[in-house]
Amino acid sequence: MKGKTEPRIWTPPLRELTADTSLGFAAVEYAKTILEMDLYPWQEWALIHELEIIGTLGTPDWRFRFRTVVNMVSRQNGKTELSKVIASFFLNVLKVEAVFGTSLSMDKAEEVWEAVILEQETHPVLASDIQTIARRNGGKKLILTGLRAYKVGAPTRRAGRGDANDLVLLDEVREQRDWEIWSASVASTNAKPNGMVMCFSNAGDPDSIVLRQLRSQALEKINGTKSSDFGGNVDSDALGWFEWSSPDKAETNDLEALAQANPALGHGRLTERALLSNRDTFPESKFRSECMCQQVETILPEPFPEGAWEGGKDEDSFIVPESPLWFGIDMSQDRKYTVIAVCGMRDDGNYHVEIVDRRIGSEWAVDWFRARVGKYGGMNLAFQGRGAPVSGLAEQICTIEGIARCSQEGPALTAGWNRFWDAVAACGPNENRGGVKVYHLPQPVLDAPGRTCQMRNLGGGVMLPDRLKSPDDIAPLMACAMAYAAATAIVETEKKVYESAYANDASLLFI
Repeated sequence: MKGKTEPRIWTPPLRELTADTSLGFAAVEYAKTILEMDLYPWQEWALIHELEIIGTLGTPDWRFRFRTVVNMVSRQNGKTELSKVIASFFLNVLKVEAVFGTSLSMDKAEEVWEAVILEQETHPVLASDIQTIARRNGGKKLILTGLRAYKVGAPTRRAGRGDANDLVLLDEVREQRDWEIWSASVASTNAKPNGMVMCFSNAGDPDSIVLRQLRSQALEKINGTKSSDFGGNVDSDALGWFEWSSPDKAETNDLEALAQANPALGHGRLTERALLSNRDTFPESKFRSECMCQQVETILPEPFPEGAWEGGKDEDSFIVPESPLWFGIDMSQDRKYTVIAVCGMRDDGNYHVEIVDRRIGSEWAVDWFRARVGKYGGMNLAFQGRGAPVSGLAEQICTIEGIARCSQEGPALTAGWNRFWDAVAACGPNENRGGVKVYHLPQPVLDAPGRTCQMRNLGGGVMLPDRLKSPDDIAPLMACAMAYAAATAIVETEKKVYESAYANDASLLFI
């Protein structure tokens, strides 16, 4: 069995790729003739597609199409060798001024760096360009003629700061748990019109914040869905995504699926026997992540019936102006983020929910409601009344004059969640139950918990979302559920507001 050369999910080129439209052809030739490397078919394919250009080579206006490229592929498939080719090609052929590399550990970053140095030292022409090799701790550099430099640094918030880099190599992006390393290293390319960030990783786990956000943005672009302005961290038009992974529902013994996630299979030392041995010794979740390159969404049970959450996604959905509004508020389990949602009726009699704001901290939320309550002539605020991180903050907001308290607790909490669950489930492809449906915009911050939220059994068939066991922050989902629960409660709330969330108020726009 041979690994699949073409990734399962990838950003298609803008035009036919030739030597005039992609520098990847030159990179492949460089690897073969200068570095004397035998590239795997997938590595050649990756170079050709990822070094696509716009404009015309040889003229001042040409640019790389992508400023950010992500290679997601299972372990032991040759990511390190591909990194080496890219770094050496940029330094010696494109003659860029600065390359920077970092990884989860300095050892991984230095592995690529040392490999580039070895090739540089052993080739007579390349060796003549070496000026300095510094191997001291905290300052490992390869300096070539013309002050071209290749540096490696630790994966910290200071990664790449102070430099203007033409190429940043980020390995094991799955281990980035926040945006500190990303922001520091990626921003170092901003002063370079042709700067590029080249990322390598296998599938992420529940805490792989950066990788999962990038994937969500890339899939929106690839699938042609409406890109949300909420939560984006890269320019989706300049993001190239190349994912060698097994299909979501593939069985662990499906050799075709394994070949799709392991493009080096049968081309080198990676064998079917090794993969199947891992299947027998790894926990299933680890095998799916490490050897099938599958996302956590495919490993965990979903909170709603299959296809229901996606069925409720409607990029054209909106609340009609005459609808009452119910706002929901919730807070992440670590109390880092506070999120506000809104719920109202559509013109078809169903409901619409969406996230209207999400920020770090909590005090901003008090000012958020205080600034709007007068305009709306009062606001309905729904929240989990007990046992939630947001409970105290929400009670504080409810002291503002004009805020109607719609606390969901006890039987009302479980009943409200059940109504929300039923309305989401009604959007499923196989649901013929009828009843009210709830629709939502494609928002990554909401879609993630909508697919991965884990449930807690309270006994007697009663279920509620589990904040601790859920891999994604479920606060956005809970804020929507609480707003919907209040909107559909049998008991009337103290006050209803008849203004739209889409009134001419720029402060309601997504951040």
